[in-house]
This record gives sequence, C-alpha cells and structure tokens, in this order.
Amino acid sequence: MSYLSPNLTNMIAAVKKAATSLSRDFTEIENLQSSVKDYRSFVINGYNKAERVLKTELSKMRPNFAFAEDNKPRPQGGYFVISTISSMINFIHAVPYFSVSVAMCENNTILASVIYNPVSDELFFAEKGMGAYKEGFRSHERLRVSARKELSDSLILTTPSFHGEDFASFAELSHKLFKSSNVRIQGDSNMDMAYVAAGKADAYISYAQAPSDITAGILLVKEAGGYIFDINQKDIRSEDIPSVISSGNIIAVNGNLNNKLYDLLSK
Repeated sequence: MSYLSPNLTNMIAAVKKAATSLSRDFTEIENLQSSVKDYRSFVINGYNKAERVLKTELSKMRPNFAFAEDNKPRPQGGYFVISTISSMINFIHAVPYFSVSVAMCENNTILASVIYNPVSDELFFAEKGMGAYKEGFRSHERLRVSARKELSDSLILTTPSFHGEDFASFAELSHKLFKSSNVRIQGDSNMDMAYVAAGKADAYISYAQAPSDITAGILLVKEAGGYIFDINQKDIRSEDIPSVISSGNIIAVNGNLNNKLYDLLSK
C-alpha cells in the first residue's frame, strides 16, 4: 500500500505519539513492582498522560468528533473509540502483549482503525474498503485471514470476560474449544484480532468484551477477508456488527471455520 489516507496518517501519528511514553514506562515497571504504592501511582500517571496525548492529537485531526465511552450509548455522527492500554493487566505485570488502539467511526460504521504494540513495534491498520495492513519499513504488508479448514489444526484466541455473570458461559465455551482446537489466552482482544487478520490465528471468540477492546480489531478482520458474528446469533448468513459491538459476544473467524465453530458451540 503506497498511499495512506490523511485519516490513517494522522491516526497512526497520534497512536505512536501516545505510545512513546508508554514504551518508556514499560521498561520501568518491573523494577517498581516490589512497591505497591509507587507502582500503582506510576501506572495511573502513565496511563493518564498517554490518554491525554492521544485525545489531544485526535482532536486536532477531527475537532468535531466525540470520544465514545464503553458504558454509554454511541455518540451520533463522528466519534473515536480509543483504548489507551488494551490489556492493562499485561502492562502492569510487564507482559509485552498490549496495545494502543483507535477506531474512527461514523454512526454505526467503522471507517478506519489502528492497533499498535509499542513493545514489539507491531502496527496494524485498516480503512473501510481499502484492506488491512501491517506496517513495514519499506512497504506495508497486506493482511489476509488464514485458509485453515479444520478446527483440530486451528489456533483460536480467547479472552475471559471480567463480568461475573458471564463466567459460566465462558467456562462452557472454553471447555468446548479446548476439546477441539488449540487455544491461547493472551489478554488483549484488539491484538488478538489483529493476529486473526494477519493469519497468525484462525479465530478470536469471547463473551462480553467492551467496545473499546474490539472495535478497532473488527475492521482489521473484515478488511482482511474475515467474518464477524455474535456468539448467540442464530442465522450466520449475514453479519450485524453494531449488535456485536453492543453485546461484546464476538466471533472473528476465517470463512472456512465459521460454520464449524457454530456447530461446535451449538452442541
């Protein structure tokens, strides 16, 4: 992809600027974990600083856009969905699997998204109708979901819900998945879906994920040729992405495994 739209150019710059301080903070966290008080203050201050930078830069780009909040209705018109640190628990334990993510939306449509892991320096981005890509030094790599057809050969990523009422559903889901495929719990939903888009994993599935944890990843999977469904959806002949974002009950999968996953979950 030789051309990046102004939207993506500005979003990538905003994400990288916010991630600069997080990269520095990440290198200090391991040394601070023996002091609970200092450690917690350090993480909170770092998070707040990065969020201010991210919102400031995005507001320069689109002054009239709002910022969506997970526990409130989606704004009307244009808005950003951000996750300053997607997988805070990984970040605070110095586990290098977390991301800064932004999705640019117009009502119920995701227009563009960026997901960046500053530790591994992996940056994924997509724009509606233009494909999904991973940033490269000289050229950007076009992303495609995998072509695997058998659950026994597949790698499925999942994330536990932190809502107590959904734990039983997640336990049942995990039991079914572990019996039929290779499963990993890595802790960052947006990065997991970036890996599905890149063909490193074959599906991502989980209950009750927050909109900020899945919105950016949804566009990446879609633009890489994958499919998005609600776990509880009865008819998978069409997608209903707004309802998936609302419920957080998500399956992101390649086209060869979607029916097999549904058959497995319906048993």
